[in-house]
Order: sequence, then C-alpha cells, then structure tokens
Amino acid sequence: MTAPTPPTGPHRPDVLVVGGGIGGLSTAFALTRAGLRVRVLERAEEFGEVGAGIQLAPNCTRILDDYGLLDEARSLGVLPEAMVMRDALDARELTRLDLSDLERRYGYPYLVIHRSDLHALLLRACRAAGVELCTGRKVVGYENTGAGARIRLADGRTDEAALVVAADGLHSVARREFVGDDVVSSRYVAYRAAVPIERVRGNGVAEKDVVVYVGPRCHFVQYPLRGGEMLNQVAVFASPSADASPAGAASAAGATGDARWGGPEELDAAFEATCDTVRRGIPLMWRDRWWQMLDRDPVDTWVHGRVALLGDAAHPPLQYMAQGAIMAIEDGWVLAHHLTRTAPDRDAALAAYQAVRVEHCRRVQSTARAWGELWHLEGGERLRRNAVMRARDTYDYGFTDWVYGPTALTPDQEPAMFTPIPLGA
Repeated sequence: MTAPTPPTGPHRPDVLVVGGGIGGLSTAFALTRAGLRVRVLERAEEFGEVGAGIQLAPNCTRILDDYGLLDEARSLGVLPEAMVMRDALDARELTRLDLSDLERRYGYPYLVIHRSDLHALLLRACRAAGVELCTGRKVVGYENTGAGARIRLADGRTDEAALVVAADGLHSVARREFVGDDVVSSRYVAYRAAVPIERVRGNGVAEKDVVVYVGPRCHFVQYPLRGGEMLNQVAVFASPSADASPAGAASAAGATGDARWGGPEELDAAFEATCDTVRRGIPLMWRDRWWQMLDRDPVDTWVHGRVALLGDAAHPPLQYMAQGAIMAIEDGWVLAHHLTRTAPDRDAALAAYQAVRVEHCRRVQSTARAWGELWHLEGGERLRRNAVMRARDTYDYGFTDWVYGPTALTPDQEPAMFTPIPLGA
C-alpha cells in the first residue's frame, strides 16, 4: 500500500474536498465552520468560475444568511421585482411571481448574481476561515482506507483524510469510479452572455425582472446583474444535429467553441420566429462557447465508504429550475450539520446526509426534465400550456413551497411535492 504524500503542508486534514467550484468552496466553508480542518484540491491552476448569471432562490439565500454572507451577496447582485414567463413567439405574459411577496412568504430574498461574483465571495470566505486551498491538483483516483479515504493525483502523489468529498462536477472522476454511468444528453444547447445594460435598453428588456420566454423547442432568459449595470441572457434550443453525435459530445469542461453540435448557425435559426425582444438579444450572445445541456439519471447511493459525492457529481440537473448550484450549497450545509450532530461518528453523518439529500435532489432532477418538456411545447400543446399558465394566480405557491422552503435535514422534514396540472384541465 502506498504511503500518502501530501501535496501541501504536513498536517493531515480532516476532510479533503475535491473541486473548487461553488459546491466545493461552499462545502469547505461549512465544514470549517463546523470545526474541521479542510483542504480543497482544485485541478485548475487558479480558482475561478466560467459563466454569467446565476439565480439564488430563498432556499439558498437562507443558507448564505446562516453563513453570514448574505449581505455581501446582496451588495454584489440584484433583488429582482418579479419573475415573469412569456410566450417566445408573441411575447404575451403567461404567469408571474411577485418576488417581494415571495420573500415575505419564505423569509429570504430571491437574488440574481454573477456566477464569478458568487464564487469569489465563497473563495474569500474560505480564505478568511482558514481553509487550505490548493490549485493544480488533478485527482485521478479514489480508494477507501481503514481510517478514511485516499485520493491519487495525476502526478502520482496521494493524499488522504478521514473523509473525502467529491465535488468534481458533471464529469466527476469519483462518479465514474463508484457509479460508472454515462451523462444523458437532452439534445438542447445553451448560449450565454452578460452585456452592459446600455446595449439593450432599446430592445424592450425588463430591467428589474427575471423574464423567461418559452417557445417551440427553445427558450430565452433575461435578468439584471451587478446592480442593474449588466443584463444576463441565456438562449437555449434543441440542436437539429444533436442526434448525429454521441451523447455527451461536449468537452469535459462543459463549454467549447468546437463542439460537434449546437453551433452558432443553429442558434440563429432556432430563434428566427420569436418576438422582437428575443430576436434582438440573439446577436449579443457569446458565440465562441456554448454549453450542451447534459444531466445524469438519479442514483440512490452517493456515499461509498468514506467518499461522498456532492453537487453535480451526485445529482447534475438540467437547468430549468435554476437549482443546480443551490443543491450543491444545500448539500454542504446538510453534511456539515450532520458531521457536527454525530461527531465523531463520521459514518453516521454520511448516512444521515444521504438519507435526506437523495430524495430531494431526485425530485429536482426529475422536475427539471419535466419543466424542460413543458417550456418547449409546440402546436396545440403550446396553446394548452399557455392557457393553464394564464389561469394561475400570481400568489399561488403550490409549485414552489416544496423547493423554496427550509432545507430538510431529515427525511420527515422533506415537504410534499406539488400536484401537476394536466394540460387538458
């Protein structure tokens, strides 16, 4: 058996966190607050985040408040006034959420923020808390030991701790080793952009709302960022060439300018028939990168000895519920709670973490897939969907209570799911 050769200092950590994204950093911070020594291993040469805007619902801002980070997040982001759904073809409003009332209901705000700003906030918090942050550490293997778990690095070195948290994303090495399943392609692709608000003021944009335009095999999202100085845009569509390529043809980084399907010419064609506001936004999208929309089927086992999957390594969703990063932040908060509650019995903590998080995240993953189908309906089904949406009361929270309320710590705290409304109702 190979003796561990720590990649950094001589002091063995209590926990190794593999992955320095939003999930990994938020978990490292939570575990450090719980009194554990934490080392984060990030494969890149520096910490950073790729992307544009991210939406943080009350089930996340509640945790940021518990961490003492909500005020800083507020100062970096925007509290939008409403979330509005419109038809992408005729721009007609279908339904909305009053986000001020939503904050009153759940006690915490709905916040939109630049992904890099949230990542930097968490990185600063980890540094201040004393998390050991290591870059250029590519983890290529995992194994359990008598006292915990060990990771193997690409350069041949090893490191170990009583617990290893694999927060290494959609293309997780730990997921491949312990589960061995494949990513699932939705055949949809996402383009993003964050542009100065002055560039879009003549495009009919709503500067204080989160707006999603849903259309046949496509949708378009807009919302403000950085105090309203920027506008985030996301354009998603079904790629006509996706079926000719193997599932998961995107690079492991998740965004590429030379992917085998979903190129810029498809972007333009997908939105030709949409309303003026959407069509005016499409030329502003970044065209050197796009994100093929991939997820994985839910699995029941996230804990493998002393290695625990977390975030997208455990439950990568499609993006329609805007809960992917939030679920990772919740995972870390729940894990830290149980490690504190059951100390020093780490196996009991891991069992409690898995017992409550698997079912919640399965619900989010399956609902995200269903929402994607609902948003992209065509023909008569689109018209029936629009009628059902328009009939919804603005202050009906039956579709959000199960996800925006307090994060469950035990299975009995998990709220009941909403009851779907048939389109023929």
